[in-house]
Amino acid sequence: MTTALRVPEELSARVPAEQRGQGLDRDAVRLLVSRGTEVSHHGFAELPGLLRAGDLLVVNTSPTLAAAVDGRIGHARVVVHFSTRGDDGRWAVEVRDPDGRGTSRARAGGPAGTEVRLPGGVRLVLEEPLTGRSPRLWWGRVSEPDGRVSEPDDPRPEVDVLGLLGRHGRPIRYSYTERDQPLSAYQTVFALPAADGAGSAEMPSAARPFTARLVATLVSRGVQFAPVTLHTGVASAEAHEPPYPERFAVPDTSARLINAARAGDGRVVAVGTTAVRAVESATGADGVVRAAEGWTDLVVTPERGVRVVDGLLTGLHEPEASHLLLLEAVAGRAAIDLGYDAALRGRYLWHEFGDVHLILPEEAPHTEHCASNCW
Repeated sequence: MTTALRVPEELSARVPAEQRGQGLDRDAVRLLVSRGTEVSHHGFAELPGLLRAGDLLVVNTSPTLAAAVDGRIGHARVVVHFSTRGDDGRWAVEVRDPDGRGTSRARAGGPAGTEVRLPGGVRLVLEEPLTGRSPRLWWGRVSEPDGRVSEPDDPRPEVDVLGLLGRHGRPIRYSYTERDQPLSAYQTVFALPAADGAGSAEMPSAARPFTARLVATLVSRGVQFAPVTLHTGVASAEAHEPPYPERFAVPDTSARLINAARAGDGRVVAVGTTAVRAVESATGADGVVRAAEGWTDLVVTPERGVRVVDGLLTGLHEPEASHLLLLEAVAGRAAIDLGYDAALRGRYLWHEFGDVHLILPEEAPHTEHCASNCW
């Protein structure tokens, strides 16, 4: 059973692929491919040969924020991870302890009224837990250097926090990585600036191995792309909690592309679990995708299933992570167990700078379109 497995520490990807050797690019990672219970091993650069004309890749365009900021509670040093901006101007935050190695470790959240001093005289006051399930994430309100607290009716309450992140923030980094990386290392080729400056606290990492050259090759072979947006919050490396509400948007053009692919012979392959959550949130019970935006609290499980996603490209993550239920919803438990077993035996690298897993539906024995469209 996959959840009983443990990933050896040496299989954590400590630096990005392009830093592991001269002349390497982001696509210099391995690609595990699962088709039902059949597993094969490839390089990521082989992806164009594993897809076919008419397939549609759903990609998340959310940019990554420099969401980690140093602060103090009293005399104690802390690290604040800014996660999600609420509609009332507050931010969901996680306060962590520095571990002396350039990263941080979990600490108890709260209590209400705790004040965190941030650079530039900015203050963050913790108000209440984000949910009743876990005290890890708290809603907090920032006050500006002059002491004025941002109120819910402030027309631009997010400006000061985003400015703070731009001046003093750095990408969130976990202890399995070797060193700090520039923010550019955490941006995917699909990232687009949001009009309001919003973004993801953590990189939508399944898309990281894509390069502009590889995208061009895919397009030349008839593979299409449907952009969606889901601003991811702070995951927890220690507490594998179900996802909480996140902002998403599925534009009309992308909805039309997805519906057209499903009406034809194309497969809808989501690049990352965030793309699955976004597109499934815009899908009705009738299986039709419609333009939508706002907050989604959808949790995709095997019981709920998926309505439009046929396949998934995803990173390799700890077996206990809650989003493995989403993977099972796409491919079934047996396929995911076999895939993870193969990844461990094959010494694949885990986490955001690691190798990736392409989950495709089982092929019918004889498909009419294969003669002209299989690569």
